[in-house]
Order: sequence, then structure tokens, then C-alpha cells
Amino acid sequence: MSRNPGMTDEAIIKMYKSGMSFKEMGPIVGLSDRAIRNVMYKHGISMNREQYSGQPRKHKVNEDYFKVWTHEMAWVLGLFVTDGHVNKQLHSIYFSQKDERILQLIAKYMEADYVLAATGPTKTTPTLIINSKEIKKDLKMLGIISNKSLSVPFPNVPEEYLASFVRGVIDGDGWVQKSGYVMNVTSGSQDFAARLLFVFQSWQLRSEITITVSPAGNYIYRIWVKGKYELPKLAEIIYNNAASDNFILHKRQRMSQRYFI
Repeated sequence: MSRNPGMTDEAIIKMYKSGMSFKEMGPIVGLSDRAIRNVMYKHGISMNREQYSGQPRKHKVNEDYFKVWTHEMAWVLGLFVTDGHVNKQLHSIYFSQKDERILQLIAKYMEADYVLAATGPTKTTPTLIINSKEIKKDLKMLGIISNKSLSVPFPNVPEEYLASFVRGVIDGDGWVQKSGYVMNVTSGSQDFAARLLFVFQSWQLRSEITITVSPAGNYIYRIWVKGKYELPKLAEIIYNNAASDNFILHKRQRMSQRYFI
């Protein structure tokens, strides 16, 4: 096996010292358990038996985070529904974001150790790793499980926190035109797309769904909001309860720019 790009000895050791098991590290690093162990031997790193056996060391995290609704939790949940991943074999969840500032903020909100790796097709997308059986169980209660992209439901979000959840969804899988006339969210789940459209329509926004088919034969749903007056209306709704930094900066700027025209 060959290492994935960027996986130096130093990066592997840092990942191991953060508490990840060899089993967790393998797909990220691109090496077998034995090869990872050899890196540790080479640098004289003391190894923890639990990590070697595949059981990750427990990282610090607020395990009750998804039990109590807040605007911050709803935003984080929206991000996870779109940019998150549940590990099927281990009690781990992953947040992937090109903007590492967002991952740092998620870790702060969840009172979690900042354990970072790199994933994606080029193995360069920053990914926050959180190990917690309880959090994985709570996400399952919300309908969020592994391999969720084609079937994830729209969670039953209390009305008070719905706008913050949608802000997270747009920060995760939303695209906003530079000129501020068009926004869309992409989803592989028909149920999620239909429910999000309903939300936009309930906010009296001009919205619609378009459907295309991927090369693999899966349906791709895009939920649109269009119009120079519509995007500022959407921005006013979803940023109303935002803090000073819990959003993707350029998306807010693009949606809000037509306020002044």
C-alpha cells in the first residue's frame, strides 16, 4: 500500500497521539496496521494497546450535545447532515469542511478535542473526527446514519431553530451566485429535498426543485431560491440568530449584497 498525499511520518504520529486507532487511521493514511506500527517503532513512539487493537481512545466531547436544541446545535446539525459522515464500524463521526475555521468552531461548540485528518478525493479536505457512541446514537435517533447521502430524512427540527438549521445546510451543501441572484442546495435525498423546498415556500420565497441524474444513475436534487429580492429575504431569516462568526462568510455576503440595491 502507498501512503495518501500529505501523510508524512509526523502527520501519522500526530494523528496517533490524538487518540485515533490504527483501524481509524488506515483509510486516511493509506497504510496497513503493520506499516503504521512500523512508523511508531521507527520514531520510538510508545503504543497504547487499546489503540492498536482498534478501539479508539476516548476524546473529550460533550456527549449530550445533540440532546438539547440551541441555535448553535441546529447549525452544527445542518452542517453534519450535508458535510458529515458516520463511520459504520466505529463509534466515530466526521465533519469535512474546506474552511478549517468552521471545524474549529464546531469543536468549540461541542467541547471536543480538535482531532483533525484529511479526506476527500485528493485527501486534502480538513476533517474533524469525534469519537462517541452516545453522539452516534443521538444522530441515529434524528435519522442520520452511515451512507446517508441518498436517504437522509429532514430532521424534525423545532420551528424556533429551523432557520439556524437551514443556515447550516446552506453552509454545507449550498451554492450562492457571486452576483447574489441565485442560491441552491444539492441533495441526493428526495425526502430531504422535498422538505427543504416546503420550508422555503413556507417562508414565501420563490423556490423550485430541479432533478438530474448522476453518472452512477442516482438522482440529484437541487433546491433553488431565485431573485434579487428573494436572497436578501432568505438572508434576513437564516442569519437572524447567527453569532458573529458561525456561517460561511462569502455566502452571507453574496446573499445580502442586494439589500443595498
